[in-house]
Amino acid sequence: MNPLKRLTLRQWLTLPYVALVLGIAVLIGALSYRAGSHAVDTVAEHLLLETVGRIGQAVDRHVVGSAAVLEAAFPNGMAAPERIDTELDTLRMRFWIATTLHIDPNNYVYYGSRQGQFFGLWRDSLAEAELRLRLNGEEPRRIARFTGIHGALGEAKREERIFEPRERPWYKAGEHNPSATWTAIYIDFRTAELVATRARRVLDAAGDLQGVVATDLSLRKLNDFVRGLALSENAVAFIVEPDGMLIASSRSANMRPGADGRNERITAAASGHALQEAAYAAVSMALRGSAENGDRPHTLRIEGPQGEAVHLAYSRLRDDAGLDWITVVAVPRADFMGGVTRNVVGTALIGVAAAVLALVIGLTILGWIGRDLKRVADAARRIGEGQLDVPLDVRRSDEIGALAASFKWMQQRLRVDQLTGLVNREVVVGGIAERIAHHRRAGDERPFAVLFIDLDRFKQVNDRYGHEVGDQVLVEVGLRLRRATRETDLVARYAGDEFVVLLDSVADAEAAERVREGVERALAETAGLPGELPGRLGSVGLAVYPRDGGSAADLIRAADHDMYARKRDSARG
Repeated sequence: MNPLKRLTLRQWLTLPYVALVLGIAVLIGALSYRAGSHAVDTVAEHLLLETVGRIGQAVDRHVVGSAAVLEAAFPNGMAAPERIDTELDTLRMRFWIATTLHIDPNNYVYYGSRQGQFFGLWRDSLAEAELRLRLNGEEPRRIARFTGIHGALGEAKREERIFEPRERPWYKAGEHNPSATWTAIYIDFRTAELVATRARRVLDAAGDLQGVVATDLSLRKLNDFVRGLALSENAVAFIVEPDGMLIASSRSANMRPGADGRNERITAAASGHALQEAAYAAVSMALRGSAENGDRPHTLRIEGPQGEAVHLAYSRLRDDAGLDWITVVAVPRADFMGGVTRNVVGTALIGVAAAVLALVIGLTILGWIGRDLKRVADAARRIGEGQLDVPLDVRRSDEIGALAASFKWMQQRLRVDQLTGLVNREVVVGGIAERIAHHRRAGDERPFAVLFIDLDRFKQVNDRYGHEVGDQVLVEVGLRLRRATRETDLVARYAGDEFVVLLDSVADAEAAERVREGVERALAETAGLPGELPGRLGSVGLAVYPRDGGSAADLIRAADHDMYARKRDSARG
C-alpha cells in the first residue's frame, strides 16, 4: 500500500509547508554563510592591509629620527674639522642636541675621522651623558662622564683595548657610500638586542672625505610593538629582511643561543612557528615570482601548515638609505569565520522554530534576516572598496546585530583616533588628496595649506607625569587645534604626538602664516594643562599648496621639515 495514501488532510496541508519552511531555513543558512563568508573575506583583507600599514608606520616612526640625528650632529654642507680636538666644545654641543631629538632609541652618536680620531656622545638620560674620545690615532679611547650640556667632564677612564674606528663596519659602510646608509643588523653584545646603524660620510672644506658620522638604532621597541598587536588567537605578524632574517615577531624570538653560547639571529623559515614559516615561504615565493611586487601592500590566500585557509598581507619597506624590510601579517580564515558560523546556526534554529510555531512567523523572520544580511554584506563590500562612511542601519540584538555593530565599530576605528576624537592619518591624507583633485578639476585657484604639529618634550611629560597625563595633553592639544581653526578645516592626529591640520582655503601664504601663528599661540597657553607642564606644547610647520608640493605626501613632508627647522631654530635661540 502506498504510504502517501495514509496521510491525513492535515498532514498533507502541514508537511509541505513545514518542509518548505525547513527548506527555506536551510537556504537562509546557506545564503547567510555565503554572504557572511564574502563579508569576512572583504573585511579580513581590509583589516590585514590596515594592520600591515600600522606596522609600516611604526617602522617609519622608529627609524625616521636617525636621519635627523645625523643631520643635527653634522649638518649637510658643514665641513668637518681637520682634527676634532680643535672643535671639541662645538662637537659636544651639536652631539648633545642630536641625541636629544630622539633620545630613545637614538641615544648614541659618534664620529670617526680618516686620521683615526673618534668622538662619541652616549646619553644615559636627559641629564647624564658619557663622552668617548680618541684624539691620537694610535691610542685607546678615553671615556669621561658629565652632567648637562655644558657640565664639567669627570675623570677620564682609558679603555684597555685599541678602538680603531676606520676598521669598524659602520665607517666602511659610510666611507664607500655617497649618501646615508644602513649597516647590516647585528646583535649588540652588551644589551643582547638587535641593532642597526645609520652612517653618513662627512666631507672637509675641499669636498673630500674627512670622516663618517653614525648613530645606533635599537630594534627592541619595534619588536615590542609587533608583540603587542591585537591579533586573533592564531594569527602571526612579523618583520623580516629579504634573506629571511627575523627582525621582530609576535610569535617567536628573533635570536637564540648558538653552539658557542652566544646569541645568533634566526630566520623566519627556521623560527619553529609553523604558520610563520608557511607565511614567509609564500611571501618569499611571491616576491621572487613577480616583478610587479613593489612597496605597496599586497594580499594573498595561502594554505596553512594544517591545510587550513589563511589570509595574508605583506608590504616591503624601503628608504633612500638602503633599508629593505618586509612586514607580514597572517590570520587563519577560521579566526574570522567564527561569528559567521554562529550566525548560520542561529538562523537555522529560527527556521526550525518558525516551522513549529507558524509559517507566517517563519516567513517574517526570513524577510527580516534576509534584508539585514544583505545590508551587512553590501556594507562590507563597499567598506572593502574604501567607502568608510557607508551607513548601516541595522538594529538587532542577535548575532547579525553584533556583526553589524562590529562593522560600525570598525568604520569608526578606521576614521577616528579613539583618544582625541580627531580624524586619523588615513582620513587627513585622503582629504588633502581630494582637495588637490578638486583644485585641479574645478580650476579653483585658491591655495590651501597644511600644518604639521609635533609636541615638544612629550616623552619627558610621559616619563615625569605618566601616560595618563600624556594622554590628557594629547586631548588638550586636539581641543586647542579645533578652537584655533575653522569648522571647514580638518584636524587629525597623524601619529603618536604628531598632528596635521588641513586649512581648506587661505587667501595666500601670509594668511596661512597668520593661522600658524594663531595655532602657536593656542599651544603656548598654560591654562588647562595638567600638572606643571611647559607652556608651549608643540612646534608647528607649514606647507602651502601648490608652492610646497603637488601631492599629499609632498605637502606633509614639507610641513614636517618646516616644523623641524623651526624646532631647531628655537633650540638654538
